[in-house]
Amino acid sequence: MPALKLRVHDTWLLAALLSVAALASGSALAADLYSAAVEAPGRSAADLKRDAIDHPAEVLRLAQIRPGMRVADFLAGNGYYSELLSHIVGPKGQVLLLNNEAYEKWSGKRWQGRLENARLPNVEHRTIDAEHLDLPDHSLDALLLIKVYHDFYWVDKDHEWPKMDPNTVLNEIARVLKPGGTLLLVDHSAKPGTGSADAGTLHRIDEAYARADFEKHGFSFVTSSDALRRPDDPRDALTYEGPMVGKTDRFALVFHKR
Repeated sequence: MPALKLRVHDTWLLAALLSVAALASGSALAADLYSAAVEAPGRSAADLKRDAIDHPAEVLRLAQIRPGMRVADFLAGNGYYSELLSHIVGPKGQVLLLNNEAYEKWSGKRWQGRLENARLPNVEHRTIDAEHLDLPDHSLDALLLIKVYHDFYWVDKDHEWPKMDPNTVLNEIARVLKPGGTLLLVDHSAKPGTGSADAGTLHRIDEAYARADFEKHGFSFVTSSDALRRPDDPRDALTYEGPMVGKTDRFALVFHKR
């Protein structure tokens, strides 16, 4: 009888060890998925240079984008993240590279070079109106907002940027994400307590304000990362030109759609 008990105990112990090993293997595989996307052959010299600033493997690992997902890169510009997402979601997934007319102009439509000759066959470009997305309800598994959320609050006196109602845009984003869907938010940090006041002047937004904004639009906060932190950033200078380019403090937050 003692021998039988030992064998039963050993069976449970072996099962537990195998379970732990499987989890460890799965974690390693997930880690490799994001690193492999960054290390994929054929990425441009400009993208490789940007990697050192944006730490994309760490950021995308935070969001846990997976193979087979349908993901939108919202106001994607030249499609830097769209290309990385293409490798991650794989042939059974889809990436929507979404720009409005202003982002089409500012990016010089450089996304075209990424997609020519069916180079990224699972990436589809669309030109959108951010307040009226031509997408079905609950049709996306994940959506990325990379350094563009502050633009929802930007009122451009030169009229090169369309005036938006941030509530409408966030409601549209919530509408097209599936329940439980993932939203990855990265943006330039403004000084605490400034809300959206610096969105147009400095192209920054307050992290606490951002989190509260998404939470009141149907999202639950999941996790954050310090991978893009720059404590030396005084948060009082313009982000996209001048001495702070590539040196700003940025927050990275993940939410799930409720």
